[in-house]
Amino acid sequence: MLVVSVSVAGLVTLAAMTQPSLAPEAKHSLLQYVTGKYLLPSNCKVVFHWSDPHPVGHTVSFTVHFYQRNGQPYPICDTDQLLVDVSEGNRKMAIITELGSPTDPNSANQARVKFTVRQAGQYCITVMVGSQHVAGSPFTRGFTAGPADAQRTVVLRHCSTVVCTASVGHLLYVEPRDEYSNLCTYGPSDEPTQGYEIDICQFGSRSQESNLDIIEENYSIALDYDWQTRKITVQLKFLYEGCYHAKMRYQGTELNNGDFDIIVLNSADSTLVLKNVASKNHNVCYEAKLVGINSERILKPKKVLCYVSPKQLIVKELILKFIPKRIYTFRLCPSTKISFIAESVAKQNESLDGSFIIDDGCQPKVELTSKERNVIAATFAQFLLKNMGGSETFKDKQDFFYHEVRKYHQKHYHEKLSMKVNREKLLESSMKTTKNFSVSDWCRNFEITFQGEQGIDWGGVRREWFELICAELFDARNGLFTSFHDGQQSLVHPNPKRPSHLKLRHYEFAGRIVGKCLYESALGGSYRQLVRARFTRSFLAQVIGLRVHYKYFEQDDPDLYLSKVKYLLDNDVDQIDTELYFVEEVYDTNGQLLKTVELIPNGSKTRVRDANKHQYLDALGQFRLATSIKEELDAFLKGLNELIPDNLLSIFDENELELLLCGTGQYSIADFKAHHVVNGNSAEFRRIVGWFWTAISNFTQEEMARLLQFTTGCSQLPPGGFKELSPRFQITAAPTFGNLPTAHTCFNQLCLPDYDCYEKFEKSLVLAISEGTEGFGMV
Repeated sequence: MLVVSVSVAGLVTLAAMTQPSLAPEAKHSLLQYVTGKYLLPSNCKVVFHWSDPHPVGHTVSFTVHFYQRNGQPYPICDTDQLLVDVSEGNRKMAIITELGSPTDPNSANQARVKFTVRQAGQYCITVMVGSQHVAGSPFTRGFTAGPADAQRTVVLRHCSTVVCTASVGHLLYVEPRDEYSNLCTYGPSDEPTQGYEIDICQFGSRSQESNLDIIEENYSIALDYDWQTRKITVQLKFLYEGCYHAKMRYQGTELNNGDFDIIVLNSADSTLVLKNVASKNHNVCYEAKLVGINSERILKPKKVLCYVSPKQLIVKELILKFIPKRIYTFRLCPSTKISFIAESVAKQNESLDGSFIIDDGCQPKVELTSKERNVIAATFAQFLLKNMGGSETFKDKQDFFYHEVRKYHQKHYHEKLSMKVNREKLLESSMKTTKNFSVSDWCRNFEITFQGEQGIDWGGVRREWFELICAELFDARNGLFTSFHDGQQSLVHPNPKRPSHLKLRHYEFAGRIVGKCLYESALGGSYRQLVRARFTRSFLAQVIGLRVHYKYFEQDDPDLYLSKVKYLLDNDVDQIDTELYFVEEVYDTNGQLLKTVELIPNGSKTRVRDANKHQYLDALGQFRLATSIKEELDAFLKGLNELIPDNLLSIFDENELELLLCGTGQYSIADFKAHHVVNGNSAEFRRIVGWFWTAISNFTQEEMARLLQFTTGCSQLPPGGFKELSPRFQITAAPTFGNLPTAHTCFNQLCLPDYDCYEKFEKSLVLAISEGTEGFGMV
């Protein structure tokens, strides 16, 4: 008996020595230890079913084979604590793990792991059983970019109008990216420039078949690939001056931003434009003739002068042939377009003057002719490009904006400044504390302390203060801002009927808070601070200096748009029984009539007819969205412009300004899928809806923000997410094929046409929600 006891003790000791990590915890019998019939992670093997490196975008898999210590297969099950992790830096992949096979007994000791990688890089694959790695774990596998994709490949430092000099090469740079926006890589045997082509035609023609197409000998195109920067260099050289339109394609598909206009100047005009842009004296003007307004020709053209400065383009007529009088002012910003008019060859031979249209989308379109048309347009384009930092993409403009804000305040130090505020009277105590602050004080790093509360502000208390003060200022329930209709989704607008205790100084303070948020964001890192508000589009448009019109009602005041604006647009006003005049009645909060305002001079006697209904709606929009809040807006801008110059804000459109102020937010696809409505049940539309979910699962946060802007009118979700949208986000079948998706923001409705393939669907969806800045149009 003694011998047996010693032998058993020896076996247990031997088992503990050979498996020290398993002996204390694992619930194995003595016989299993002796015979080796238990799972041993170091005996397990991993077999990868793809070559290394592998292109992104494909679902890949590997198999883990499990073995006992004695080398026999081990049937894996859920209780064995198999842990698999696939990650690249902070990015973790979603994986699918299948244990064994219900139909193949020989696969009982196998686990198949599947996942899809969309971002190129070196991925770490960890396979563990309990707390132990299997043999070889962790593994490293590389995933490379896929082939170039036209919709993701971009022209760097993009501008919608390129200004060139005749006989001088102009360089453009193209960054090839795959369908997941990875920068493409090429091997020595590849030809990176193969598949790229550029179609060029003269102004007024968008097709190569047009009679105005230029002969290829008049220009040259050279493509080259830089192996160091991994970019394609495109050199354009034109022999003759003129206006052209270009489309850059890859394998027959137009690049995402490959549509642009080209103004080619002679060397003298090119020097003049450079001198205009570099000069500090911007009182330069050019003679022109005003020949049309709103597409209607003027019987007797007027002689006018065009002044182009870094901030605006002014058209002045001459009184008594020598006294200039301003008649039109166009803000120099992306929303102002210059379009060249195609003229017949015969007409071109009659006059050397070039025709062009100036349109900002708000004022009447102005048609002019001038011998200096190309110089005027090129000067405008170069000023605009200079104001935006050399590129028209939102990301580049945002980077330029932040750089210029830091430069503007470079003499103001971001030192700590202690502030004590009362949480119960947050707005008034914050205004009192900052009452005598200088611009330098506003640029300091606020260190917030709430009265009666302990705690050191390492950034968290400051962020809480920003969050709370934005709620106090911009929540419609507090009265300083208001919304045109109830609901969490409603957008806020300055309140002309605010309570008596809220003064214009409150709007100044609100402007300074927004300016402070922009300044903190320009510093970057942990200082980045978003404005927690959902502003109306008309308010944002006025912040950047744009003139508002009735079309803003669709997003800002959908009730009025549906009940009045859309009704007048869709019907013949002359056939309506109710008489309508150019007046607007103003009521107080109790519904009592305060006054009747004439929208135009003698408006109470001017009846609205079908011929002038657009003028009436525009005047209505001006009064309700702009004139009624002029004092509040001016006070807000006074506070904002103390910290942020207005010329920096004007480089954005209203949608981009919202993204700059409020950010993109965080969007959950799971929340989206759980709270939406689908209108349509055909097999074809179910396929389209499936494509929709696939497409948005690959969207960036900015693209999701654009989708929300496109469909709901705002990039921000209500506090409760998609479930708080009212009405719910609707995905509806459109009775068309191959067209761009459309939206009805009044109903949060996205209308999706049918397509014959996923690629065309995704391209159309991205194009529809994109910012769509076209710069100088060609008509």
